[in-house]
Amino acid sequence: MTRPARRNRVGAVAGGVALLLVALAGVAASVGFGGGAGGAAAEAGTAPPASATVTRQALADAQTVDGELGYGPSRTATSRLPGTITALPETGATVRRGKALYAVDGDPVVLLYGKVPMYRTLQPGVEGPDVEQLERNLKALGYTGFTVDDEYTWATADAVRAWQEKLGVAETGRVELGRIGYADGPVRIEGHQLDVGAIVQPGQAVLTYSGTDRLITTELDVDDQRLAKRGEPVEIGLPDGRRVAGRVSTVETKIVSGATGTTGDSTGETKIEVVVSVDDQKALADFDRASAEVTFTVSERPDVLTVPVAALLALAEGGYGLEVIDGGSSRIVAVTTGLFANGRVEVTGDGITEGTTVGMPR
Repeated sequence: MTRPARRNRVGAVAGGVALLLVALAGVAASVGFGGGAGGAAAEAGTAPPASATVTRQALADAQTVDGELGYGPSRTATSRLPGTITALPETGATVRRGKALYAVDGDPVVLLYGKVPMYRTLQPGVEGPDVEQLERNLKALGYTGFTVDDEYTWATADAVRAWQEKLGVAETGRVELGRIGYADGPVRIEGHQLDVGAIVQPGQAVLTYSGTDRLITTELDVDDQRLAKRGEPVEIGLPDGRRVAGRVSTVETKIVSGATGTTGDSTGETKIEVVVSVDDQKALADFDRASAEVTFTVSERPDVLTVPVAALLALAEGGYGLEVIDGGSSRIVAVTTGLFANGRVEVTGDGITEGTTVGMPR
């Protein structure tokens, strides 16, 4: 596969179409067309002053954009409790299920896994998906004697008391609002918003974190959203020149803050944030944070005949043709076009084979 040229910003790969428009703009002035061609080959006269060769190759509609190799988007852990921050993990530390994200008034705020944020105290009689999420985590931590469902029963309370005993906190059998922080999985501590000893209020940011896997994050213009589809494979260029396989993990729309205007209003620009995962984490072991390149391939044709887009001619009866050069003369041959990419276009037509010489504009 032909590797696409490196680009610093997305948005110029559609240049193949722009080249086509330029190439066709003055065709009628340079080549005469008879109305009776009917799509078949027609004599065009003497050979043009420039030429190109029909090439057999893999053609890919691909774009390469700059990305950042790191640990993915940063998230914020916000306290639901009032009190004093009494413990914080070190920056760069990894916190896993069942361990403390931080401590308020001497008791831990424990990391568990899940997508439903904690929004209420959990105790016997409470029902809902947040109860089931808690019970799944208790089971994963080794606690038994209850059924994993959406009901907080006395059996659930017994398991919670056993968990609280291990944590070294009051064994109440209920989970106070704010004593659990949920994330999708293990987290890496990015930074602290408060210091140990600081007074914290509900709704106040305590720390920032990310995932633990190394990921590549990049931004696309809204017009290029077609490039990134969740689950699609991509190719990643590492700072040392190696290339590894990746896959689109998440695609999210975000507003990027801009400059503040004369009225005091901040302008913003809509961008598409794309996070790319890499299965071979060992390939990224030598990098903490660095620049990387991400190549998105929208479509690919593995073995086709191609010519420069500028070689296409607009036929009077519709469609496109090529001026085929044979010795000192030339003729117009109607062709069917396929994929446009990187300034070239896939073509098929009678007598069009690998190595055929075709005319080009001056």
